[in-house]
Amino acid sequence: MHDDLDPHGRRLPIKLDATSNGEFVPIPLADSEHFANHLASERADGFARRLNVPRRTFLTSACGAASTLAAFNAAHAAAGHSGGYFEVSAEAALEPQLAKAELGKREFIFDVQGHFVNPTGAWLKTVPAGAKPLSMFEKAQCELAKGPEDRAYLRCLSGQEFIKDVFLDSDTDIMVLSFVPSTREGEPLTIEEAAATRAIVDKMEGSKRLLLHARVNPNQPGDVEDMERLKGFGVTAFKTYTQWGPSGDGFWMTDDVGIKFVEKARKLGVRNIAIHKGLPFGPKSYEHSTCKDIGPIAKRFPDMNFLIYHSGYVVGRAEGAYDPKRTDGVDALVTSLQEAGVGPNENVYAELGSTWRFASMRDPTSAAHMLGKLFKHVGQDNVLWGTDSIWYGSPQDQIQAFRTFQISDELQAKHGYPKMTPQLRAKVFGLNAVKPYGLDAKTVRQYVESDVVAREKAEYAERPNPSFATYGPQTRRQFVNLLRASGGGP
Repeated sequence: MHDDLDPHGRRLPIKLDATSNGEFVPIPLADSEHFANHLASERADGFARRLNVPRRTFLTSACGAASTLAAFNAAHAAAGHSGGYFEVSAEAALEPQLAKAELGKREFIFDVQGHFVNPTGAWLKTVPAGAKPLSMFEKAQCELAKGPEDRAYLRCLSGQEFIKDVFLDSDTDIMVLSFVPSTREGEPLTIEEAAATRAIVDKMEGSKRLLLHARVNPNQPGDVEDMERLKGFGVTAFKTYTQWGPSGDGFWMTDDVGIKFVEKARKLGVRNIAIHKGLPFGPKSYEHSTCKDIGPIAKRFPDMNFLIYHSGYVVGRAEGAYDPKRTDGVDALVTSLQEAGVGPNENVYAELGSTWRFASMRDPTSAAHMLGKLFKHVGQDNVLWGTDSIWYGSPQDQIQAFRTFQISDELQAKHGYPKMTPQLRAKVFGLNAVKPYGLDAKTVRQYVESDVVAREKAEYAERPNPSFATYGPQTRRQFVNLLRASGGGP
């Protein structure tokens, strides 16, 4: 049925919650954020009655998304967070055509950070009998969980559900399937399993829709030597985590192991090095989560692309105007580039996975500073769209939020931040990423507008059924349980 995933319409289409991507401890909502959800829910009741439709029907429409974003604006403004806001008309909550015009798809969307945890993978062999890993998560409570077999709930996290969340329930055109830090034995998704997930899409004639990273931690014995085998899977980048290591210690990209890693990638002809920076895992080796080494390594290898995943952002620490004394966050990335002489729009790219969701939904002033600094110092052509989905469920809410986000006139004038124009948003959504990933946006878009996935999506749009649910942990207990299920690594 149309409402079987949320029959009473309790979930809002724009998710303002404490969900983590599994790399940081969930941060509980502040009172102002609880108020934002309350106000959005209250308005949904009223608007649904005025339109004479069920609450669930209203919330799954463009009007529901517009109403929710407008409520968030009001709540954020009341809390003094006025540096950024969502450009939605008050009338859009009651006028479907206006809501679709303001929130509907019009850009090529290339999400460079997606995740999928194989719910039947080899990692389950290390889980004790009777244990139910991942069962506590919201997404694991779908209708598929009612099957008779043990751990039937894991079907809620299957590859087919991944495809539904990403390609049917959002405007995403193509995605890069990335990896999390782990030992080889504890990988919740191996390169072989990732390739199998891509094969599911390939069977739907969607061979251009899912690209692959390969995880490499050069401070882990055997990883650099294994890069040639990984390249055989057609990877588009090697992904690393400088704060992570099998002993808990991190490394700098400018250390011998980091330099050998880049040299091996260059020798193999893979020009993209994706580096997790920010979202620190904890106090141990914290310094290696900062961006101090990015400018020097980019300057040393000008023919390589360095894609800075999360842009150095630290959850729970607000971004403000650029402060050269700050040693972490986006400011550390900016300082590193400036001191190394790496200018905007050169070979360093800033990616927004988790960074955008956390900042924009919970503190739009911080989001405005974060985006403004990246546009000024990394470059308007070098900011990449990423959502860290499926940890946050379908990325559609992040897309709708970015599609309408605006930096305040005051911050633009005071700090020289650019205005968020449709052209700038289109760059971030996908046009910027085609350069390092070696694609042609026009060709890819023509393909994805007519493949089997597109035809299935058109049919699905007649009776859309988004879950508005998330996959990631929302409490500290769920976060700890996820760590145990994944072998102790973030």
